[in-house]
Amino acid sequence: MIRPVRATVRWAGRRALARAGIRRTGDHWVWVGGPVPPGADAITMWSLVSVRRAVAGDARLLAHEAAHVRQWRSLGVRGFLRAYLGAYLAARRLGYGHVAAYRLIPLEIDAERAAARVVRPRPEAGGGLP
Repeated sequence: MIRPVRATVRWAGRRALARAGIRRTGDHWVWVGGPVPPGADAITMWSLVSVRRAVAGDARLLAHEAAHVRQWRSLGVRGFLRAYLGAYLAARRLGYGHVAAYRLIPLEIDAERAAARVVRPRPEAGGGLP
């Protein structure tokens, strides 16, 4: 008797999350329309990816953010923040601007490589093999 009630509550909770734009995707959650910093399309905190509605269907971006989920899990909160912010601040101290410093963060480079492996660019019209 308890099992059906628990299942109903779980299902009702998932419906509420879906209405809020939050869905389970593999091993993490994606919040479409959630908070994202100015100038960014998405942000990952632990196992939650918050993404702007306008880019929610971008497979490459979602693969990039899924790589960040794996990094958070692998490094832990302290390790991820130390690696990410440490690399960014080191680049800024060397005189790199914000965008350049961001692109030099090893965790960002790794996430971009992971996204490129998952989603390959289309060959140009009339082009050869990818």
